[in-house]
Amino acid sequence: MEKVFLDGKIREELGKNAVGRLRKEGFIPAVVYKGGGKAAAIKVGKKDLFKTLHTKAGENVIITLRIAKDKAKSKADERTAIIKEIQIDPVKDEIIHVDFNEISLTERLKVKVPVTDKGEAIGVKRDSGVLEHILWEVEIECLPTQIPEKLEVDVSNLEIGKDIFVKDIPALEGVKILADPEAIVFSVKPPRAEVVVEEAAPAAEEPEVIREKKPEAEGEEEAKEETPKEKAKEKKEEKEAKA
Repeated sequence: MEKVFLDGKIREELGKNAVGRLRKEGFIPAVVYKGGGKAAAIKVGKKDLFKTLHTKAGENVIITLRIAKDKAKSKADERTAIIKEIQIDPVKDEIIHVDFNEISLTERLKVKVPVTDKGEAIGVKRDSGVLEHILWEVEIECLPTQIPEKLEVDVSNLEIGKDIFVKDIPALEGVKILADPEAIVFSVKPPRAEVVVEEAAPAAEEPEVIREKKPEAEGEEEAKEETPKEKAKEKKEEKEAKA
């Protein structure tokens, strides 16, 4: 097991303003929890924390915290801990707070570890299937010194339509997997069919309907309706003819 040290100092000042000043000075506010005991508010260097997280163990790294009082020159108090939670600023994508859990190297604990694949599935290599990674991490229980970096699963013999379950993950000494044994971890699906979209044929133009023009009735143009003025003129002429 890789031994990792991280220096921290007790935070004398608490509150939003104090935390803001810490971050500007290059520190990350943190809290160390110990079972039912009192939690300790500390601060750790941003660069130091970054190095601690980038070991092979990742977030499951076992850390020896060396905690000193902020202004005192007394010997630092050493505590063995693991990372419980990391808070990330969603806008800046930076760590803004860390919670540690103090642990005992002789007591079993529960942590989550990643699950990775090994080899190339025959259903992919031979039959052009698609490997689906469904379960990316599982919870385990073991001693701190037995925490694996990852759980590796050989998928070489996985054919199309077949699955690998949690119960198929190779057992490691001292490690108990707590996840559902029937949960699917890997699966190979048939190749995705290519959808060929045929070009639509141009729509047939509707034939132009030519309607036959009806012939005008004979004398239609001549048979125009007389106006009131014309009718009055005709009546006047008739009276004069009778006189």
